[in-house]
Amino acid sequence: MKLQKQLSRKVGDIEYAKWVLVIPPNIVEELKWKEGQKLGAEIKENKLIVKKN
Repeated sequence: MKLQKQLSRKVGDIEYAKWVLVIPPNIVEELKWKEGQKLGAEIKENKLIVKKN
């Protein structure tokens, strides 16, 4: 997996970024996730947990 920073927009001299977590296709298939599906996230013991809503 890879964490990427993407420029969302630039207003004047201020840049606003969003972060994207790239998940390999085989993991997405194994989890039976679909494109556009809503996911929830929580942090436990300094770990990110992502689940289907």
